[in-house]
Amino acid sequence: MSTNASEIQTDPILVSVISNRLDAISKEIGQTMLRTSRSPIFSEARDFATGVFDHRLHLLAQTAYIPVLMGSLPSALHSIASAFEGDIAEGDVFVLNDPYRGNNHPPDVTVAKPVFYQGRLCFWAVSKGHHADVGGGGVVGYNPAARSVWEECVRIPPAKLMVAGKRNKALWDMILLNVRMPWLVEADLECQMGACTVGERSLRALIAKYGMPVLEDAADRMLDASDRQMRAALRNVPNGTYRAERFLDHDGINKAQMIGLRLALTVRDESIHFDWSESDAQVAGYVNSTLSNTISASFQAIFMTVCADVRYNDGALRALSVHAPAGSIVNSLEPAPVTTCTVVTAEAIVEAVWLALAQAVPERVYAGWGRWLAPSSMGMNPVTQRHFGDIHFMAKSGGGAAKGFDGWDHMGTVITAGGLRSPDPELHELVNPYRVLEYEYWTDSAGPGKWRGGMGTSYRYRVEADGIAAVNFGGGVNEETRPYGLMGGLPAPKSRAVLYRSDGSAQEIDTQSFFNLQRGDEVHLYVTGGGGYGDPHERDRARIEADIADGLVTPEQARQNYGVK
Repeated sequence: MSTNASEIQTDPILVSVISNRLDAISKEIGQTMLRTSRSPIFSEARDFATGVFDHRLHLLAQTAYIPVLMGSLPSALHSIASAFEGDIAEGDVFVLNDPYRGNNHPPDVTVAKPVFYQGRLCFWAVSKGHHADVGGGGVVGYNPAARSVWEECVRIPPAKLMVAGKRNKALWDMILLNVRMPWLVEADLECQMGACTVGERSLRALIAKYGMPVLEDAADRMLDASDRQMRAALRNVPNGTYRAERFLDHDGINKAQMIGLRLALTVRDESIHFDWSESDAQVAGYVNSTLSNTISASFQAIFMTVCADVRYNDGALRALSVHAPAGSIVNSLEPAPVTTCTVVTAEAIVEAVWLALAQAVPERVYAGWGRWLAPSSMGMNPVTQRHFGDIHFMAKSGGGAAKGFDGWDHMGTVITAGGLRSPDPELHELVNPYRVLEYEYWTDSAGPGKWRGGMGTSYRYRVEADGIAAVNFGGGVNEETRPYGLMGGLPAPKSRAVLYRSDGSAQEIDTQSFFNLQRGDEVHLYVTGGGGYGDPHERDRARIEADIADGLVTPEQARQNYGVK
């Protein structure tokens, strides 16, 4: 006689054991990607996320190496499962990158593998990672001249990379024929498939050990526990509606036009509703956000602050809801271009949520983190005689300060929450035709405050090849977009990018812009720190003196902003 899940009463300790094992399996998927990938975007920067879902498509566990990706895993898997309802078999592997078919933005390619046990679909193992090449007219996926999604990428709707264990050759051929670095794309897709297979093996072992009735009951109890934990955390946020506004520098097409994101955040009886109705309409350039990205960034802002101790799964999300009107900058309509939505638009979304929360619980919220500003580039490396595609992940910004704490130095944009890893400079030079000339904290880059922001970066490199195409994507180059201060803290400076040509000329590189590099050129990035928290004149004198001695703050800034004589 079979046992129904409803008849199972799983021991609470066993629920915790199973929950932690699911988390560990998600991490195993990610660790496999780190060790088997070809692209430094995976292996060095860890620009990916992994997750485990049950057959009901409930998100049970995930590892958010890059947190802005974590909220978009569910929409991608739901899209895949819906498209292939009734046609999901053991040995299938699915792929998706189309932002208008459930994905967030094209370079973050979703790979999902259904996990069968004794002929029954039980779980899904999922990975999502940023590929160095997705076709289109951009550089490492970024095309600031794009006016439609077709100019950004090869669009892959939910499709099967593997059909019952056999390679879907027609699909592979189509993808690889339309990218510049097929060897790299193929290797990283194989990497994701292999990682999901590692997850599949561990999930099957878990089923063999406990049986599906116990696992289903444990999953239900785990999700309910996260729901209760989330609502308990939200009880500490006063009821009310809190409003905030943040801007994007421009969209790459209309460079004189800033774009506004406006939020009404309503806290009511252990729930939060994000209403983005007053945001600007979608624009011509590639900063438009897909709905899945807007949801993900909105949720990330909550989990980084008032709900930092809550496990991120479907249970925790029951208390959260989002309204983003179709045709707006936060829910664009097909075929609007969207590639930078996971960076610049997601940053502004998080900032708006934090500024709204600061009106209710300022002691739980960060000052502004520095936005991303660094080039992606693509070309031929004359040393390796291979094409390369790269993003300069060394150019990381500083984190915003919080009550009682200085911001983290060289932390990276808020969408990564510190998860973005900087490559080893020597490995970076081996793969790419660049020589790193300067890589250090940018003096005076931190926003002053009783608790100062984290330090930003001064990063300079020389080009050692000709004919390199580059894109400077990101933001934070205007007064309105630099990292804000909180509770009397001061903002951090604007970021800058300067190109020094080999002939001695120099030019500022605007964000969302193409530029070309030749041998002997040098690029200098001044990437800002984080905003300050609290009145700078209340900062401990010993801390100020230590910062001056360490070269982090100049005596001039100490006098001007901290009142040091």
